[in-house]
Amino acid sequence: MLFEPKTVILKDGKACLLRSPVSDDAIPMLHYLKTTAGETDFLLRYPEECTETAEAEIAFLNKVNDSNDSMMIVAIVDGELAGNCRISYHTRIKTAHRAVIGIALMQKFWGQGIGTALFHELVRAAKEHGTTQLELQFIEGNLRGRRLYEKMGFQIVAETPNAIRLKDGTLLKEYTMVKAL
Repeated sequence: MLFEPKTVILKDGKACLLRSPVSDDAIPMLHYLKTTAGETDFLLRYPEECTETAEAEIAFLNKVNDSNDSMMIVAIVDGELAGNCRISYHTRIKTAHRAVIGIALMQKFWGQGIGTALFHELVRAAKEHGTTQLELQFIEGNLRGRRLYEKMGFQIVAETPNAIRLKDGTLLKEYTMVKAL
């Protein structure tokens, strides 16, 4: 699915363009994925696990854009890919009322309102799609993320102990949150 481009003004007064990804975003996306994976333990992979090729990333971005059950939004600030989010709609009859979302931002763009803007667009898109329940997961210790999710109306409904194992052997819980629309 494609997202209608939109510009939002951030807390620092800069403009942030929200739009669907395009093929030219493949190389910046690969850099973004590797960078964000190295900035926090709260994403599901390490930088060295970000091994996609530009061709594979282009194919993935095109697949999402052409999909009827998924949409990605990228956030561009001063020409730089600052973050992205994705919504994936369930398609089976019994679960078609649900969608799963994910979001990440480059650390230097934290606290500027990009995450909130992206969440507002995900909620709007979900409602337009007929979705009545949004779901997400976050990793124990991600207090910034948790505050954002709770601000957006999500509530913890489950936890999975020992869901994440860091390189140093630390085990972390994964929480599932739900928001009724």
